[in-house]
Amino acid sequence: MFPRFQSLTSKYSFFLFGPRGTGKSTLLKKKFKKEKSYWIDLLDLTVEEKFSREPNLLYSIVKGLQDEIQYVIIDEIQKIPKLLDLVHKLIEETDKIFILTGSSARKLRHGGANLLAGRAFVYHLYSLSCFELGDHFNLQQALEWGTLPKIFSFSEDTDKIQYLRSYSDTYLREEIWNEHLIRKLDPFRRFLEVAAQSNGKIINYKTISTDVGADPKTIKEYFSILEDTMLGFFLEPFHNSFRKRLQKSPKFYFFDCGVVRSLSRRLSMSLLPKTFAYGEAFEHFIILEFIRLAGYFQPDFRFSYIKTQEEVEVDLIVERPGEKLLCVEIKSSDNVRESDIKSFIKITRDLGEFKNCEAIVLSQDQDVKKYEHVTCYPWKAGLAKYFPEV
Repeated sequence: MFPRFQSLTSKYSFFLFGPRGTGKSTLLKKKFKKEKSYWIDLLDLTVEEKFSREPNLLYSIVKGLQDEIQYVIIDEIQKIPKLLDLVHKLIEETDKIFILTGSSARKLRHGGANLLAGRAFVYHLYSLSCFELGDHFNLQQALEWGTLPKIFSFSEDTDKIQYLRSYSDTYLREEIWNEHLIRKLDPFRRFLEVAAQSNGKIINYKTISTDVGADPKTIKEYFSILEDTMLGFFLEPFHNSFRKRLQKSPKFYFFDCGVVRSLSRRLSMSLLPKTFAYGEAFEHFIILEFIRLAGYFQPDFRFSYIKTQEEVEVDLIVERPGEKLLCVEIKSSDNVRESDIKSFIKITRDLGEFKNCEAIVLSQDQDVKKYEHVTCYPWKAGLAKYFPEV
């Protein structure tokens, strides 16, 4: 098992959210000793059926646990949200610590589930960061296959392809269809492929609706499902007014490079450096690293992008409380020249919102360079500068 950055309390109840396959159960099994824990796995159909039929059984079981059992771990709590009312009651009545994992917040958010009103901390787990992987990290492999922990147990590319395809099928079957989040599977399946092919691009709901054969309102709902089931996240356009941000179209990024290649049916295509597809994958990877590391170390960071009327774009804008705005340009090049970032230099110098911002470029260049006010870092060193905890 790779060491994880997510540090979990052992003194208080908590939720641990994250997409399927990110290692939530593995992390908990390592931290909480088996002899001190009572585990309820709701992915087990027999267990799920038992507690769905008789949720009050949880109360009786916990009340009957021996004193040496300190932790009650319920895996995939969104399967039976009504159990949270009982967890709430048991937290008040017992000294047991409840640990609740979930790969979907949809049923919890939309079903009026009891989220324990501050009685439980909330943590998130992501695909592996390059810093968690250490010497096992390989950029080409990360761009092609992603960094879900299980992918590193396979040595053959054919096995990696099979795993990622199975992951996509499992997501459709267990997170979407079995949970009755949609009425028809085929339009959503087509949507997944189109959305994956649009990864990192500004969302055009009308165009996607035409490609999928569903109305724009349905497409918006589909994207909401992806976000709620933690398959991806929105990157909103930057504006000093939060209200005006919501009036413009966001981008959508899937949570893992390998998963998005699977959903877009591109797993059999190699990513070749200096190609457009490679550049897109590298940009996606760097943005994911920012999201992961901020989730672990800087949860108050807020991320966005900007695209001007002149079609000049800043890949990532990081709002850091108490610090300058950080503007990030991402280049897959191994030799960044001033001419390559001329537009980025100009927009971060001249645009009013960016006055006195900190502007950087992250690339595969091995040297640190300075062009006017813009500093260019090797990507890994640049990430370590802004997340020194790694």
